[in-house]
Amino acid sequence: MTIKPEAHKQFILDRRRFLQGMIAAGLVTWNAGLAKAATVLHPPTELKGNQFDLVIDTLPVNFTGKVRTAVAVNGSVPGPTLRWREGDTVTLSVTNRLKTFTSIHWHGMRIPSEMDGVPGLSFEGIGPGQKFTYEFTVKQNGTYWYHSHSGFQEQTGLSGAIIIDPLLSEAEAPEHDYAILLSDWTDLDPNSILSNLKGDSDYYNYHRPSLKQFSRDAHADGFSKALAQHMVWAKMNMSPSDIADVSGSAYSYLLNGAPPSSPWSAMFAPGQKVRLRFINGSAMTFFDVRIPGLKMMVVAADGNAIEPVTVDEFRIGTAETYDVIVEPKDEAYTIFAQAEDRTGFARAILTPKLGLLPDIPPMDPRPMRTMSDMGMKMTGMKMSANMDMPGMDMTSMEMPAMDKSSSGSMKGNQGSMSNMSVHSDTSISMGVGEAASVSSFESSFPLPQPGPGVLPIASAEGKQMMPADHPAKILHVGPEVATVASMTSSRPEDPGDGLQNNGRRVLTYADLRARYSGVDRRAPSREIELHLTGNMERFIWGFDGKKFSEAPPITLAYGERVRIILINDTMMEHPIHLHGLWSELENGHGEFNPYKHTLIVKPAERVSYVVTADTRGHWAYHCHLMYHMEAGMFRTVIVQ
Repeated sequence: MTIKPEAHKQFILDRRRFLQGMIAAGLVTWNAGLAKAATVLHPPTELKGNQFDLVIDTLPVNFTGKVRTAVAVNGSVPGPTLRWREGDTVTLSVTNRLKTFTSIHWHGMRIPSEMDGVPGLSFEGIGPGQKFTYEFTVKQNGTYWYHSHSGFQEQTGLSGAIIIDPLLSEAEAPEHDYAILLSDWTDLDPNSILSNLKGDSDYYNYHRPSLKQFSRDAHADGFSKALAQHMVWAKMNMSPSDIADVSGSAYSYLLNGAPPSSPWSAMFAPGQKVRLRFINGSAMTFFDVRIPGLKMMVVAADGNAIEPVTVDEFRIGTAETYDVIVEPKDEAYTIFAQAEDRTGFARAILTPKLGLLPDIPPMDPRPMRTMSDMGMKMTGMKMSANMDMPGMDMTSMEMPAMDKSSSGSMKGNQGSMSNMSVHSDTSISMGVGEAASVSSFESSFPLPQPGPGVLPIASAEGKQMMPADHPAKILHVGPEVATVASMTSSRPEDPGDGLQNNGRRVLTYADLRARYSGVDRRAPSREIELHLTGNMERFIWGFDGKKFSEAPPITLAYGERVRIILINDTMMEHPIHLHGLWSELENGHGEFNPYKHTLIVKPAERVSYVVTADTRGHWAYHCHLMYHMEAGMFRTVIVQ
């Protein structure tokens, strides 16, 4: 469905109104006077078919011993699992019984932009007492999820799983199939959490370096080295323990709405295969998932089939999904999902019969950031992607500025942290070059999901688009850019901080090889380079040093194919989500590079992916850490 210009004028609000809508929509009233009786919690039900009636309303819940108000769908948190079939047209009537606006975004779905569910961008939102009907044809299969894009409703419960059965049935489908939605619940008002983070980004970090830690470092590395390292962190107003902005001090980690004290259970019969569809529906938490005593065969990432890879553990960033197949024996197992900062965990039980209680494994040691996470260069030392730094002579550290072109070349300059700058050949406020001829295959738009029998399209006919001339992009350290990494690298083989060399086989992005070749074989005609920037002390986040309220949209021509390069200048991982379009991760597998909808960018990492602009409209593009998005790491992508 094509969005008409007059519809844009009616529905596309300006950035200021959009921000106001994001803040005002869906704020939950926190009532300490609610009845103290605990609410009986039920696991989400599964709804099948092509017509759905969904009701959004408040619901008293008790996950922690205190009754609080959640935002529920059809009376459950999380909401019901929706089971669709590829090729069907689904109709979803959503009734809003809240006193504020609400919305549902169908995460990872390839649908018309006016059905995408982002208030102020693709539609107006669903007002109090109103009903909105989403209707679209399902053109993909796999594991996805839905959540609110209004205020903090996602944090307060409005989310649920989506399972899409393929048009062609699997030859050897597992006997059991379960959706597992991970989330982080808080008894606190999310507005207070954001306010606390803006006042003190370490507000929820109870593991900051102490005198005892300094003594241990001095004993291991020598006093001068330990002192130099601690002084560097202090000078930057940062802490090596900054793993997660919000920790278990504020969060209770849930699995299918169940806390660790009352775990959800999945049943199986010995000798049967079980598919577990993991969805990270959290607001701010990365989870490291394993099932002690059981190997996991990962078969899909973000809804797309990959060549099976057997692992002991995987990290799942906020908004990602992974499908795994396990073959349990006649015993019970713990599905264990520990938060990346090791301040808590979610769990479930995989069991052949009720009543069996498997052991809960201890959490791993808490990860610590290193200077390499800040993209810093050490004199006289060649840094590898995963190098640990505790024994390094911090007194000889250099922090050079660096010029980076879109081709990835680097040119170092001596300098201090206060005068670093980055030049780029590409700018976001770019015009669109001459459009390639897409007439030979535009009838196939949006392009189909890779799958059995799906043939790649031929190269585009006619003249290809050429990059336009753009002024150099310069990032200066200042209020919105605390640091600019002087050394970045592509590290798809790195599982992430806290997972290296832990004695287990851990999934990495390098393992993700698509089972079916990509559909669009054209080479990208231009590159867009974006820096992920922030100021932890002020809790300001953005792209290229600009918050959403200050940034122009990214404009793509309908049919063009572009490479997006993300460079993380912060010491936090960022799960970056582009609505409406596939992101083809460039991880070394060529035509079998995996299709994803959310990509983790590790500290001081450079990630590139290719996008075909095959669906017109206004699309959200943002970090899926909710408080990062609310604090500015958001852009609009316009395909026109």
